[in-house]
Amino acid sequence: MLPPKALLDALSTHASRLFNGDAPLPRGEFEAQFKMLLQSAFSKLDLVSRDEFDSQMVVLARTRARLEALEAKVAEMEARSAESSVSDA
Repeated sequence: MLPPKALLDALSTHASRLFNGDAPLPRGEFEAQFKMLLQSAFSKLDLVSRDEFDSQMVVLARTRARLEALEAKVAEMEARSAESSVSDA
């Protein structure tokens, strides 16, 4: 993963080349090159897509719900075990 300062330096260098060229680029070409520059920078970061993030959030929520259900069952079993221990004594 590229450190933030190095990423910003690289972006700055590439952007300077786009802006300070001998001849100004046509708008469409400038947008295309700038988009490629940003995509290149983002690919060097440890990012996930929104779809992947959302799907992982669903998995996490489901896992939490299952864990809470298991914790409730364990608490219930512990309570029953404590009751039977008291009644056996």
